[in-house]
Amino acid sequence: MNEEKLLADMQEAVRTRLSGACGCHDFDHTMRVVVNAETLLESHPGADPFLVRLGALLHDCCRPEEDASDGRIDHAELGGVRSREMLSDAGCGPDVVEAVGRIVERHRFRGRGAKPQTIEEKIVHDADKLDSLGAVGVGRAFLFAGRIGARLHNSDSEALESAPYTREDTAYREYLVKLRSLPECMLTLRGRELAAERLDFMKEFFRRLNLETATEPPSPLDR
Repeated sequence: MNEEKLLADMQEAVRTRLSGACGCHDFDHTMRVVVNAETLLESHPGADPFLVRLGALLHDCCRPEEDASDGRIDHAELGGVRSREMLSDAGCGPDVVEAVGRIVERHRFRGRGAKPQTIEEKIVHDADKLDSLGAVGVGRAFLFAGRIGARLHNSDSEALESAPYTREDTAYREYLVKLRSLPECMLTLRGRELAAERLDFMKEFFRRLNLETATEPPSPLDR
């Protein structure tokens, strides 16, 4: 099997599948996850780079189906099925097909399904989560908030007491409810280190945003 050709073919297949995807989970996101995975591979020489690259490319191959179903379809679960089909059709052996299928279906496990077990599964999981943090994480949070018509910003209480997909479902709410806890969810040591660095940027960004959107003068302690 020509691994480079297969990777190139899968990249084009994913590009086509994600051509109409929303900006938060489009082909650009997929390629950033591939880059993140390459970075994590540097700290894990025992991982199989081929499996990691394939898993990173295919991890969101069924995101459009989830978006079209308003979340009723789990893109990771369906992606595990679809990625196996795509790789089998491309002539991959059963070991590669199954390993990559598990990477895809386990990259988002939350409270359901199996937690990533192999180092390849953990790397792709962490690579995906890293794209929700740092400067790009801020950008994606605002991109999503704008898509659903949320406010630019709100207070801690307004954000934490609101429901998702409402006007109060701001980028700040995403940060408070989900993003600030991501570093502790990382499964590799290097992933946790990079996540902590990116979270520091987000903390400073939202501190500044709180100051700049305040309707009352800040206290001396916030200056």
